[in-house]
Amino acid sequence: QLQVVESGGGLVQPGGSLRLSCVVSGGTLEDYAMSWFRQAPGKEREKISCISRSGTSTFYADSVEGRFTASRDNAKNTLYLQMTDLKPEDTAVYYCKAYFGGHWGQGTQVTVTS
Repeated sequence: QLQVVESGGGLVQPGGSLRLSCVVSGGTLEDYAMSWFRQAPGKEREKISCISRSGTSTFYADSVEGRFTASRDNAKNTLYLQMTDLKPEDTAVYYCKAYFGGHWGQGTQVTVTS
C-alpha cells in the first residue's frame, strides 16, 4: 500500500505562507487520488483537500477554500499543498493520504502565531 512522508511545516506568522510536500512510495502516485487532512490540538482529524489522479480536479473545505492550493507532480511522486494567508486557526498537524486505502504518515506540524 501507498506510504507517505510529509514535510514543509514550520512556524509562521499570520498572513504568511508555507508549502507542504508529500513524497509517496510503495506505489505510483499517478494511480492514486490523494487527500490532505489536518488535526488541530483537541480536535478530530478533518479532510481539507482532495486532488484527482491527474490533478485536474480538486476539492477544498470551506475553511481553506481560496487560501490553499493542492497540486501534484506525478513524475516526482510528490504531492504539494500551497498555503497562503495563514491564520492561527490553521495550526495543526497536516497529513496526506491516498483517497482510498494507503497508510497515514507522521504528518508535519504547522504553527501560525505572532
